[in-house]
Amino acid sequence: MKKLLGSSALALVFMAATANAETINILVEGGGEMLQKAVAEKFTAETGIKVNFTVVPYQGVFDKFSAEIASGSSAFDVVTIDVVWNAKFARHVENLSALFTDAVRADLPPVLLADAKVGDKLIGMPAWANAEIVFYRKDLFDKAEEREAFQVKYGYPLAPPKTWQQWRDIAKFFTRDTDGDGKTDFWGTDTIGTFSEEWMAHVLQAGPPGVILDKDGQVIIDNEAHKKALEFYIAPHCTDHSVPENVNEIGWGEAQNLFYQGKTAMMKFWGHAYKMTPPDSKVSGKVGVAPMLAGDAGIAAIPGPWYNVVPSTSQNKDAAKKFIAFAIANNALGIEAPLGLAATNSAYRSYAGKPGYEHFTPLLETLSAPATQGRPITEKYQEIVDEAVLPAVQQALTCKADVGEVLTEAKETIEDILN
Repeated sequence: MKKLLGSSALALVFMAATANAETINILVEGGGEMLQKAVAEKFTAETGIKVNFTVVPYQGVFDKFSAEIASGSSAFDVVTIDVVWNAKFARHVENLSALFTDAVRADLPPVLLADAKVGDKLIGMPAWANAEIVFYRKDLFDKAEEREAFQVKYGYPLAPPKTWQQWRDIAKFFTRDTDGDGKTDFWGTDTIGTFSEEWMAHVLQAGPPGVILDKDGQVIIDNEAHKKALEFYIAPHCTDHSVPENVNEIGWGEAQNLFYQGKTAMMKFWGHAYKMTPPDSKVSGKVGVAPMLAGDAGIAAIPGPWYNVVPSTSQNKDAAKKFIAFAIANNALGIEAPLGLAATNSAYRSYAGKPGYEHFTPLLETLSAPATQGRPITEKYQEIVDEAVLPAVQQALTCKADVGEVLTEAKETIEDILN
């Protein structure tokens, strides 16, 4: 309660300040507007300042904000950006350090504070955050004959997986031919080959000093933790055959569809998917959730936060900062939106235990885990992923390449990009 009062007090301080703006303009993608609409309406009701949203597709946020920076002027007072762009836009936004009171800092998972900092300034306030957690078929895990068969085969009880070995064992156990035609038609899980964040999460679980880069910016993608994580990541496909074979065609959408269509027993996926399970899905009402897997370093994930930033060229900076302070103090208002996400511990905890929000406890545990870290904060992050990291993961998933050599080659590519 003290934390909440602290955040609210900050918002009231800003509300007491004179603001000339009667309207602020926010650039955001579609899901972000839904998550911030309720707080915007309350903000307007309490301050009289109107909030206009300009809603564009995901890439449109980057393109439109970049164009405004190039023009030297901005029609927007707040831009809600993906964390992967924080470093790219850091030189063009206000320092929001003053908004990060002790109460606000204490109410945020540490990784969201770390991702907000670029150089010596806090460039954005988290608006909401997501992370991959474990989804599993509760109906299968609870079935007596499945539990007995698993116990006999693996020597320990069938339960939501916590470790890498448990993940592999359970995935193998559930992979089977269900219609007797001699072909596998149900898999333990999937492996995503068109994005690399899931592999990066396993890297953090293995316990390196960072993912891809260390804190000094040195390339560490070829160290033992990265190698160990890549060997684990490809094992369900290359060794266990417990995932659909077309791994390099599987992305987030395909993985989600496989699970919703009842073709996989487990998936690692972003927490919001729990609430968005289609009611006509084969797995509706049968989904259980657990924290992300743990390795030697414990539970870890690559979070997916979005940040509210104030362009340096905004004409209404005071009102924009007032909105951002108000938004973080009223962060729980976004939870009723379809995506149902928040950023603060208190917002997530306020819904914990409510029916339909069973995913919040494992999501918050994953976001707050000590080993959870953000992506490397560099303007060249996407270039590094596109030209080195993802190609390395995809090459390893061919099952024909030496993992160590793949990562050594990726290291050389990244060093060329950075230098």
